[in-house]
Amino acid sequence: MKILVTGANGYLGTGIVKELLDRGEDVTATDFSVERVDKRAERMAGNLFQIEHPYFYFGKPDAVLHLAWRDGFVHYSDAHLEDLSLHCKLIQRLAEEGTRRIAVMGSMHEIVFFEGSIDETTPCHPQSMYGIAKNALREASQIIAQKSGTQLQWLRGYYIVGNQSYGSSIFSKIAKAAEDGKTEFPFTMGQNQFDFLDYGEFCCEVAEAVRQDKINGIINICSGRPEKLAERVERFIRENGYRITLQYGKFPDRPYDSKAVWGNDRKIRKILELAGAEK
Repeated sequence: MKILVTGANGYLGTGIVKELLDRGEDVTATDFSVERVDKRAERMAGNLFQIEHPYFYFGKPDAVLHLAWRDGFVHYSDAHLEDLSLHCKLIQRLAEEGTRRIAVMGSMHEIVFFEGSIDETTPCHPQSMYGIAKNALREASQIIAQKSGTQLQWLRGYYIVGNQSYGSSIFSKIAKAAEDGKTEFPFTMGQNQFDFLDYGEFCCEVAEAVRQDKINGIINICSGRPEKLAERVERFIRENGYRITLQYGKFPDRPYDSKAVWGNDRKIRKILELAGAEK
């Protein structure tokens, strides 16, 4: 299957492209720069949003995985709403020109303050520019997909644990601090409970979701269980052998973060079971 991956040079893109290639898929990877992308992929650098006919330009892909997003970890960046119409127009063009399946990376920040297990029926009340833009793109994508008959997968991502120092998550920031020789890291109290998934598992779940067409709609990319932020971060430090100490209470908790929230993993578990059966 020919799969186009946008944002392929980013934190998630590099790992997901590798997982797709390892599974034998034909991957076209695009981003402003593609220097970090696996060389087995067809790599095409450029501004995705300036392409008038993206489906034909990228060789009529069977499926598109849309990861491209500016300032994903800067939740109040102006870029989120500035770019929203560009994302909507891209998905509309891909759908209208003939793309059979479009998968878009979503975020649990579409939901915001909620306690318990999130599934596809959980109401969304975003409280950051990032969450508002992602939620609006999801709603627009659903309308576009219905009108064009395109299969839509909305891959709602949760909290990713990885030691790549070039990322923007708290784990990447700790990895960068350790790399720079720092021995202390300012932190919140870390009592909130979130759904954490190791980077490799996250990339694997996304790859398997995109490769199949039996399960669509909103799909949680998650572990399906909550864990205290402090416990997961302390474990991350131990796992990587970092000589760094958390400075608890240096930062306040974000007001829109839930006390305990996690994804319902029913759909992704089924997808992984089907992938295992096919192997």
